[in-house]
Formats: sequence, C-alpha cells, structure tokens
Amino acid sequence: MNERYLGRMRARLEDYAAYAHCLCEPPVRAIRVNTLKISAERFAELAPFSLEAVPWERNGFYIAEERPGKSFYHDAGLYYVQEPSAMSVAPLLAAQPSERVLDLCSAPGGKGTQLAQAMRGKGILVLNEKLPDRAFALLQNVERLGISNAVVTCADPAELAQRFCGYFDKILVDAPCSGEGMFRKDPAAAKAWSEELVAMCAARQKKILASAVEMLAPGGTLVYSTCTFAEEEDEENAAWLAQTYPRLRRGQERKLYPHRCRGEGHYAAQFFNEGERAPSLKRGRGAPSADKRTVAAYRAFEREFLQGSAEGEFRLFGSALSLVPEGLFDLRGLRVLRAGLMLGDLRGGRFEPAHALAMAASAPAFLCSAELDEAQAERYFAGEPLEISAGTGWCSVAFGGYALGLGKSVGGVVKNHLPKGLRRKGGNPSVRAPQEE
Repeated sequence: MNERYLGRMRARLEDYAAYAHCLCEPPVRAIRVNTLKISAERFAELAPFSLEAVPWERNGFYIAEERPGKSFYHDAGLYYVQEPSAMSVAPLLAAQPSERVLDLCSAPGGKGTQLAQAMRGKGILVLNEKLPDRAFALLQNVERLGISNAVVTCADPAELAQRFCGYFDKILVDAPCSGEGMFRKDPAAAKAWSEELVAMCAARQKKILASAVEMLAPGGTLVYSTCTFAEEEDEENAAWLAQTYPRLRRGQERKLYPHRCRGEGHYAAQFFNEGERAPSLKRGRGAPSADKRTVAAYRAFEREFLQGSAEGEFRLFGSALSLVPEGLFDLRGLRVLRAGLMLGDLRGGRFEPAHALAMAASAPAFLCSAELDEAQAERYFAGEPLEISAGTGWCSVAFGGYALGLGKSVGGVVKNHLPKGLRRKGGNPSVRAPQEE
C-alpha cells in the first residue's frame, strides 16, 4: 500500500487502526436485482446463491459467491453486480417515471441502470460516457438489463452543457476520482496514488460540475458522488459548488468508509436548484421518422412472432428501426450509441429483429421460446446451433424462463443469433463482456 496515502489516512481518522485492518480483508460482494425484469422476492426464490439485504437499497443483496457473473440469470439481465456502497448514491436523486434524468459519467452503468429501475421505463434517461470503449461497455449493460427509455451518448460534459441548458430534472455526477475508496479492491490503483493525482481529479471534477449545473432545471436535484476519501475531491468540491452557485441549496451528505459499513468507500452530496432559469433546448427530430415500408414490415413481424404490439414513436437510425422515448430531444450533432429500444431492420425485404428486442423488459414477448438447460446455454453462448423444438421462425432463447437472446427455429434446429460480441469460447459462463462495478 502507498505509504504517503496511509499517512494521510492516519492523520484523518481517529479509528485508523480499524481502517488499516480492513484493507487486509476481502472486499464485500453484492448484486442489485433488476426489477424491470423480476421482483426481488421472485429472484430470491430462484437465486443460485444466498442473499442478505443491503440496508440502503431494497433491491440490493450481499452475496458470498466469488463469481456472481457466472450464472445464466446474469446473462438474462436479472441482476447487476454492484459494489454495495455504490448503491447508496442513486436513491438520493429520487428519480421518478416521466422525468428527464442525466447520468453524466455513467460507465459502466451501475448507478445509471439503478436510476432506470426507479423510472420504470418512463421518461428520458440520458446515460453519458466520454470515453468510447467505456461507452460501449455501458451500452452492453443497458441492453442486457432490458432498458428501453435510455439515450446512450458519448460526449464531453461541456459539449452537452451547450445544448441542454436547464433541461434535466435530475442529474447524477459520479465523477472520475482518485479512487481511494476502492483501494481494497484495486491494489494497483493504490500504488498509483499521489497528492498530484488528487489535485488533478479535484480540478477536473469542478469542470464537470460546472457543466452539470448549467443543465439542471429549476426545482431539479443534483447529486455529486465519488469513490474517494480525499476532502479536496469531496467536501471541498461540494462547498465550492454551493459557494459558486448560490441558487443551489445543499441537502444530504454521506461518506461511507469500509471499516464502518459493509462496503467500500463512497461519498455523496445532494443539491437542490432553487433558481428560475427557463430551460433552453433546440427542438427537432434528430433522426428521420420511420418510413411506412419499414414500419409495415415490423408490424407484420410482430403479428407473426410477438405477443402484443409495441406502442410509441418509431425512428430510423441508419437502417435500424427504434422505438424512442416520448418527447425525445434533437439528436443532431451528438454522438449517440443508442436512443430507446432498437427493434431491428429490413433485410431482403423482411424484418430481422435485434438482440435488444429479445432482451427488452417492456417489449412484446416472443410467441415461441427455446428453453435451455445449463449445457445447452453454454453451447448457445459458444455460438452453436441447438437441436431443440421451438415452433417455426424467430424465437427467444431462454434460461429459467428469461431471455438470453434470439434464435430462429427451422426443422427442429434453433439457429444461433446471439451477437458475435457476446459469444465466448466454450460458452464459459465465467467470462463476461460487460464491465460492472
């Protein structure tokens, strides 16, 4: 462990000995049940490992399982592997259905998908990540958990602030930080720690917060969080925010230490915007409305293979047909990885569904489903076809009644339509593409 860092902590904490001792203990593991797909009560009945409630998140559970991502229920999006202290932040935002919510530094998506659960598929949820590789990992988690009202963007916060003045009801800034609260989980980060890194992070956080304030609507709520203990990045930045923007009224403030709770380190501060600046946002479609031919092809597919009918506004993104959140803003000039639910596209005159449609929590379900056991599920994730009866044509491929992806049933064989990026050698369920917290 970095001795300069330990010296700071020794001066900071009266119970330093307890903190130092906890650094030698294994990290605490937890999951958050995805209530867009299953209730916490139902998941407890089928969970492949024991569960113990996390006190500050009603859908969060401590687990002893060392590799919680190895279950096929994880692939089905029934839960998200999330550090328990990290679950304490999103509830401070109190996101509601039909609001406009922004998670400004969202990857890999733990807090953003937690906000999506609170919104229950209603409203507009913008999940932004500046770094492209991390933004694509975020998108994978959004898709796996079946979130249909998210707009996943890849932009600098200052760029967003120029176009979303006063637009969002709720904003979460889970800022990049020096990571002191995660040193027990990440010893390499501890070795890289320095006072210079803390100062650099604190300065960068101020810039991000300044952009966030510009986007906060009158009456809106902003939550600032980090996973560090450094006062320069936590309390001092919160004080700077309140002093710089008098229209912000301070609310709750929390700081969690790993030797005082069952979790890693986290800080969060809540602010309420009491200003009266009117929202300003350029209106426009941002993507063309879907042409009648594409919509007709989708409706024909829907009648043949799905139970029920999708409702909402269709848009085209390239050749892909998507169902977008009501009141979607103008997307032109933004790098958007996904807006709403991707349904699929026309190929050879017929509609071909997207993986996201099978995984969506709110989309019409497939009429036919290929139910797999563990051995078959491993073969599915290896990209193999499956000798199993599932009607004729497009079907969902499921484990325990929950979709893993798409298949196409022809002559007693289900052809594999799992995206190549989600396949893994030998179908090994311990290898996961999406990064999680």
